[in-house]
This record gives sequence, structure tokens and C-alpha cells, in this order.
Amino acid sequence: MTMQTAGIHHITAFASDPQANVDFYAGVLGLRLVKKTINFDAPEVYHLYFGDEAGSPGTIITFFPWPESRRGRIGGGQVGITTYVIPPGSMAFWEQRLEGFGIAAAKVSRFNEQYLQFSDNEGLRLELVEREEGPRSSWSFGGITADHAIKGFGGAVLFSVNSQKTIEVLENVLGLQKVGEDAEYARLKAAGDIGNVIDVPLANMGWGGGGAGTVHHIAWRAKDFAEHADWQSAVSQYGYQPTQIIDRQYFNAIYFRESGGILFEIATDPPGFAKDEPAESLGEKLMLPEWFEPHRAEIEANLLPIEVRVLEGNKQ
Repeated sequence: MTMQTAGIHHITAFASDPQANVDFYAGVLGLRLVKKTINFDAPEVYHLYFGDEAGSPGTIITFFPWPESRRGRIGGGQVGITTYVIPPGSMAFWEQRLEGFGIAAAKVSRFNEQYLQFSDNEGLRLELVEREEGPRSSWSFGGITADHAIKGFGGAVLFSVNSQKTIEVLENVLGLQKVGEDAEYARLKAAGDIGNVIDVPLANMGWGGGGAGTVHHIAWRAKDFAEHADWQSAVSQYGYQPTQIIDRQYFNAIYFRESGGILFEIATDPPGFAKDEPAESLGEKLMLPEWFEPHRAEIEANLLPIEVRVLEGNKQ
């Protein structure tokens, strides 16, 4: 029997300006900065995590903001659009909020749903959709109440250089169910209630180029460590070559690149972001794995200061 992921665990992207990144995702979108750490492979670069109050799987977008990074090009082999889900009746609030910050947005429709599409300060493509599914946010910031706050991911639009192969891996390896197809997209659905709706354009895309404003990888959920090991075996049996299991402090991870060019990760729900700091103060301190602690002073000196702040200019 095919295993089934509950949906997206997190999405990781590139950025260039750390403070502008915090201002957009915390200040404009009202997400919580749940973890401030570093790229373990490049400790001169932040790794910032934004999500709901607890940093729950299915809500987390993460960034490597590196001031020297080039601007990327969105295209095949990437998550093309990251979808956020908001409570029914809150779309007008978000239209006004984005307008208040001078962010251009446009409405589009797919599969009888209406989306509000816009880009972040680096050009990363985002959209909002209203759905009943999923618990409401318990995090309020910058004038965004739970009645309007982002609940987490609605899903994603995957840009593939081989759409049929990408659809096959979503169905046959990750256990998503194909629930619709029109002239432009196939729609697949995972088992969870957020981060669960994936649209794949049927037309193959030309290759994108990595850099600021593009997604590096998309991660799918494994409920625990035992299931994670089973996922590694399942991916191997399907003919892909997953990495070894890697400890990322807040989850374990394996990676593989599917045949449509997109880098997939499978990440464990546990242990979560309260592993190394209290839940009430998540994201307030730079957290380092133990092997970097002896170098804290040097690492902190090389990072630009950042702060979560309520932004001026919101006209609501």
C-alpha cells in the first residue's frame, strides 16, 4: 500500500535582505518568527523560520537571506507559487492590507476557487485562498486578528520540467490523490487539512534559476521517526536515491530530486521548535547547534542585526 503524507511540512526559499525578509513575513503577513538560526552549511547566513504560533508543520516557510545573493528566476524545477490559506470572509481584509503596504495583487481562479496573487519584496510568488479546513491561527501581530490571520499553507503550485513525472511521484510515492484536472492544471490532494492541495501545470516549464526570490525545496510531512525511515525505503524502492537521514535539530530530513526537477524533502513532525527554547519566546534569540556555540561571538558579529517590528505605512 502506498504511504500517504499529510501534506507540506515546510517550504524553503532564498532571499537577500534579512531585515526586509522579516518585515515582509512578520510585519506584512503577520507570521511569527519562530526560529532564528543559521545555515548549518554556511554559518555566515541566517536561516529564518516563519509560521504559526508554535511553528506547526504545514505553516512553516523558511529563508536563507544572504545579502550577496543574486536574483533568481522562477521556472521549472521549483515551487512556482506558495499558497497560504486564510479564513472564509477575510479576503477583503487582505486586499486592503496589501494595498495599504503598496503591494500589487491580482485575483485569479483555479478549480472554482478564487486566489489573491502577489509577490514578496524579493519577487517570490505567493497567493491567498479562503478555506474552512484547518485550525485558525492563535497568533496576532500588527493588527491581524485570528479572524483574518493566515492559518498556514493551502498548498503550492509546482512548476515542473516534466509534469507527468511530477504528478506520478506525488501520487505513487507521496500518496496524494488526484482530484481534478482542467485544460491547464492537475490538482492533487494530501491527507491533511492544511498544506494539502497541490496544483501542477500540465504544460512543461523551462528551467528556472536559483537565487533570491525563488524556492530551494519543498518538504513533505512524516509523522514520526519510524515513519521517516519507511519513507526513505519507499523513495528508494521507486527508483530515486534519497539522502541519508539528516538531523536538522527541529526535524529529521531526507532529500531527493524528482524527475520534474524539483528538490523534495521529507521531514519529521517532531521534535519541533520548542526543542531548544521556550515556546513563549520562540525566535527571540539566535539559536545555534552545540557544535557552533564555541563560535557564537564570531557568528553573531558576521550577521546583520534583525528585529520583528510593527510596520509603518499600513493604511488600515
